[in-house]
Amino acid sequence: MKDLRPALFLSLKGYTKKQLISDIIAGIIVAIIALPLSIALALASGVGPKEGLYTAIVAGFLISFFGGSRVQIAGPTAAFATIVAGIVAKNGMSGLMLATIMAGIILILMGLLRLGNLIRFIPYTITTGFTAGIAVTILVGQFKDFFGVSYSDKPIETIEKLEAFFGNISTVNLSAVLIGLLSLAILIVWPKIKYLNKIPGSLIAVLIGSAIVALTGINVNTIGDLYTVSSAPPMPTLPVFDLALIRNVAPDAFTIAILAGIESLLSCVVADGMIGTKHNSNTELIAQGIGNIGSAFFGGIPATGAIARTAANINNGGRTPIAGIIHAVVLLITLVLLMPYAALIPMPVIAAILFVVAYNMCQWRPFVKIIKTAPKSDIIILVTTFLLTVIFDLVVAIAVGIVLACVLFMKRMSDRTEVIKFEAVCDAPEEIIPEGTAVYEITGPLFFGAADKLAEITADGDINCVILRMRSVSAIDITAMNALEKLHGRLTDDGKTVLLSHVNEQPTKIMKKNGFDKKIGDNNFYPHIEDALKAASESHE
Repeated sequence: MKDLRPALFLSLKGYTKKQLISDIIAGIIVAIIALPLSIALALASGVGPKEGLYTAIVAGFLISFFGGSRVQIAGPTAAFATIVAGIVAKNGMSGLMLATIMAGIILILMGLLRLGNLIRFIPYTITTGFTAGIAVTILVGQFKDFFGVSYSDKPIETIEKLEAFFGNISTVNLSAVLIGLLSLAILIVWPKIKYLNKIPGSLIAVLIGSAIVALTGINVNTIGDLYTVSSAPPMPTLPVFDLALIRNVAPDAFTIAILAGIESLLSCVVADGMIGTKHNSNTELIAQGIGNIGSAFFGGIPATGAIARTAANINNGGRTPIAGIIHAVVLLITLVLLMPYAALIPMPVIAAILFVVAYNMCQWRPFVKIIKTAPKSDIIILVTTFLLTVIFDLVVAIAVGIVLACVLFMKRMSDRTEVIKFEAVCDAPEEIIPEGTAVYEITGPLFFGAADKLAEITADGDINCVILRMRSVSAIDITAMNALEKLHGRLTDDGKTVLLSHVNEQPTKIMKKNGFDKKIGDNNFYPHIEDALKAASESHE
């Protein structure tokens, strides 16, 4: 378990007062950034504002304490918004709590089984596709509040939200639109103002928007109009363990776990590049699991590493998990002392903040680059994952995306596997193929998707010796091994001799385990084509 030690304990060796001050400052600044974001992301997830802060406090503390990164800041993120909203709508908060706990257990098991590196097997096209899809769903989900449109339905799917919005477009509230546009302008312009951009634009937008609505009394919905705002600190709650509910939310739990793993480790990689360190991916997965279980028990929602908040932590001097712990403590103090004032925040301001979040996460540049430069198979995976995320949900998108990626990968590998009959041996011109001998070179991996290509090997007429040149076969699976055995049986039944040339390590190992080396004969394996040709020539003399 030594290699699973949290980064907190490793970073305290040689810890200085100067670094403590830097971590405290960074933690306070990140907490200021996280405050409006946590509330906004909670509302986008279909829960109340306090659930967002509970998540940032509990999960943020636990993931910093147990994590494998020195600078990771965790909390609610936009990636979970649509899936959380769907779970809450279908199974309520008890279903969300159970799904989050199950996801946490899955993440802990992944870390203990040292599966941190397996996350890299999720194709870039899938992560880009569903991230862009999530951005679109968040964007569409904020139309109602940004434009102040009124309707009684509570649609879940993105298409349903669009239909409800345009079906009630006549109820647009111009006051809400003006507050939303003002907030959007602040969010865009404020970060560009030198010396002031240390203060997050989202906080400025919240303060100005709230002040305008409170002082003028204009008709704009606020958080207090739609949600119950409480300053009570997070308290533990026991989940309801129901077998039917567990079955219902199991797919969502796996999606949360995969998403938390991908996003947290991606954030760690970005952070490593910024400060020149290396995180422990397995420790981080365990911490993500602990953080999500803790968040669920204290009334929060799923959490993961937040790239933007992690970058802000680094840029403000945070270099150890102490900064993340300070960030959680500051949010707790803010919750207890200032939470009642959150009721004054106008909903168009929240919508504007989420518009910017959606834009920042949409990755439209990488999306367009893939469309322009990638192979058709990658484009198909990207677009399919994107559309399924928008039209259906993340569970369907990830499942179909991974299956599609595997199928297209197998097809691509199958297309690279060829069986070529040689009329002459190109790299050994001094060697002539003896009369009565056929040389076939197999290139590419021999697996179930390409095993049928062995049927192309024939030995008609006066051919009595077949050489299979396998220098370019890096791997073979049991299906291809079975096809090779059938080929050998067919040829030997016709009185032909089969010789193998340059069989690589993995295929040799499989052949020996399968007993094929005894069947074909150890003396019929040759290290080079020249040796096989010489043996074929001597057999005719």
